[in-house]
Amino acid sequence: MTAQPKLQASARLGSGAMFDAIAPRYDLLNRLISLGIDQSWRRKTVASLQLSPGDRALDLATGTADLAILVARRTGASVVGLDPSTGMMKVGEEKIQRLGLSEQVKLVEGDAQELPFGDGGFAGICMAFGIRNVPDRSRALREMARVTRSGGRIAILELSEPRAGWLGAAARFHMHRVVPWLGGLLSGSREYRYLPESIQRFPSPEAFCSLMSEAGLRDVRALPLTFGVCQLFTAEVP
Repeated sequence: MTAQPKLQASARLGSGAMFDAIAPRYDLLNRLISLGIDQSWRRKTVASLQLSPGDRALDLATGTADLAILVARRTGASVVGLDPSTGMMKVGEEKIQRLGLSEQVKLVEGDAQELPFGDGGFAGICMAFGIRNVPDRSRALREMARVTRSGGRIAILELSEPRAGWLGAAARFHMHRVVPWLGGLLSGSREYRYLPESIQRFPSPEAFCSLMSEAGLRDVRALPLTFGVCQLFTAEVP
């Protein structure tokens, strides 16, 4: 097995530098950890944006560009993918070129808390498994509202931890035991110990919906997916 890059001690957990370290194995680990269900979650996210051909969309925390590619292929929209990890985007760029989508999907380095775009330039914004890593989520949500046109939609996909019943217990065992073991085996144990910890610290669906409303978004909703293992948050810009 090829040795994987190690996370520098100075890199903040959840930062672009952390994801640089796990970029080569990220897609494989996502499929294994989610048992392949993550792709169906992304399809629901794309559908919730209600985009049309010719629209311009923004994919935040684009990583290896899975969601950006799906948006482009399923809606015909042009997509800008933004991420702080150049290592992740290098993997994404290779996929984009291989699929012949270089004219439709563009990747840029950037921070969700300070978007390098003008006001109202996007018909919709999506973000998958990234908002929990943003230090100032309220600021990021305000930035999303700023760069989305009136009537445009925002869709945020994020992992959550079910708490009730035997399914909740099974999900917690998978996330706290199986995921760190599998992540350590294939990539880096420190990085994948961070995953369940970050999910556990993330606000409840109700609390995060309140943050979205406070950022000026309307028609805010949370849709639990796969027994609450994941939440799809949607909203509209006034």
